[in-house]
Amino acid sequence: MRLLQLAFAVALASGFAALIIYITGVTYLNDLSDEDLEALHTLQSEFQKCVASNGLGLKAVSGKDYCEVTIKFPADTIPKWKDPKTGEVEGLSYNFNLCEAVATWEQVRNSTTILTREFIDGLPNGWEEYAWQRINKGVLLNRCKNKTLCIEKLSLVLPETPPYVPRQFSRCAVIGNSGDLLKTRFGNEIDEYDVVVRENGAPIQNYTDFVGKKSTFRLLNRGSAKALDKVAELYETGKEVLLVKTTIHDIMSKMIREIPILNPIYLMLGASFGSAAKGTGLKALEFALSICDTVDMYGFTVDPGYKEWTRYFSESRKGHTPLHGRAYYQMMECLGLIKIHSPMRADPKRIVKWLPSRSTVVAARTASEKLLRRVGAGSGDPLAACSITKKQIKRKPQSGLRKAAVEHQKFVKGSTLYPLEHNPGHGQLCTVP
Repeated sequence: MRLLQLAFAVALASGFAALIIYITGVTYLNDLSDEDLEALHTLQSEFQKCVASNGLGLKAVSGKDYCEVTIKFPADTIPKWKDPKTGEVEGLSYNFNLCEAVATWEQVRNSTTILTREFIDGLPNGWEEYAWQRINKGVLLNRCKNKTLCIEKLSLVLPETPPYVPRQFSRCAVIGNSGDLLKTRFGNEIDEYDVVVRENGAPIQNYTDFVGKKSTFRLLNRGSAKALDKVAELYETGKEVLLVKTTIHDIMSKMIREIPILNPIYLMLGASFGSAAKGTGLKALEFALSICDTVDMYGFTVDPGYKEWTRYFSESRKGHTPLHGRAYYQMMECLGLIKIHSPMRADPKRIVKWLPSRSTVVAARTASEKLLRRVGAGSGDPLAACSITKKQIKRKPQSGLRKAAVEHQKFVKGSTLYPLEHNPGHGQLCTVP
C-alpha cells in the first residue's frame, strides 16, 4: 500500500512539474508580441533552408518550440570519435538553441573579450572572487588576501583598459589546425585578410602555401601557454599578440621576464555558450567576432568526406568531437556570424544561400532575449544589458580607428561592455564615461 501511495505521489509531483513547465513556457510566450513570434518563425525557417543549401548533406529540423533546432547528419556518416570515458561513438544529431545562440553572439559583437584591470576592479569583490582564479596555484594565494601579490602576478598580462574595440578591424580569418588544410592551397587567400588569428603551436614555416604567412593573433590553451617561449618563435616576420584562454602561472611569468618574450600577452574573457562546441577554435572565433566586421574560418574539418581528425603538421590525435563542432560551425554560418572555407567550399566568392537578413537576426535577437529572460531584454539601448555599471577610468582616446569602430563607439555611448562569465541572465559589466 505504501509503495502504491509513493508511486501516486511521484506521478502527481511529475504531473505538477510538467504543468508548471507548460504554464511557465506559455507565460514566457505571452511576453512576446506577434512581431516577436514572427521574427523567431522567420529565423528558424530561413535557417533550415540555409543549412539544407550550404551544409553539404546536413539537415536542420525544428524542435518542440521556437528556439530548438536539431542538426542531423546523413545516415551513412561514419563517426570517428569515441568518448574516452564511456566508449560511446559520437552521435549523428545535435540539439541547439537558436535563441540562445542569436542572443549570446550578438552580445559578443558589442563586447570586449580581453581581461583588464578595469574589469576586475569593477566586479564586486573582483580580486577575491575572480582574479585569483586566473592565476595558477590560485588556491595558495588565499583568494588574493594579499592583493598586492595578485596584482604583481597578473601585471604582465593585465592592461588597464581594453587594447582593442569592436569593429576595429574589417576582414578577419581564423585558422584552425585541421589536416584538411593540406588539400587546398589557401595560403595567398589567407594573407589578403586584415587580421589572421591562429591557434596554439601551429607552425607557419614550410606550410605557407596552405596556411599563409601572415599572423596577427595566436590563441593559446594551457599546454601551449606553458611552452610560451617556443610559441613566440613561430612567427618570424613580426610579433603576434598572444592570447591565453586559461591562467597565467609562474613558469609563464618567468619566461616573459627572463627570456624575455616581447610579444604582447593578454588573458581572454569569455561569454557562456551553454552546450556549444568547445575548444580553442570556438574561443578564437569569439575573439575575432568581438573585434572584426566579418570573420572567415579555415581548417576546422567541416567537410563530410574528410574522415580523419588530424593536424596539418602532426599525426592523428583524439579528444575532440568533430561532428559536434561541424554542426555548431554550420549553425554559426547560417546565422551570418562566419563564412566557412574548406576543400569542398574552396571558392572565395561562394555565396551563403538563404542567409537570414540582418533585420531578421536583429528582430530575432530582441525576441530571444525576452524569451530567455535576459538582462535588458528587448531594449534598443545596448547599455540596458548592464548588470553592473562603473565609472570609466580616464583613458586616452584611440586614434586612427575605422569608421565602423567609431560608429560603434557612438552606439554604446563611449562605454566598454564586458561579458559576465556564466552569468545566468547574461548581463554585462559596463564602464561608462
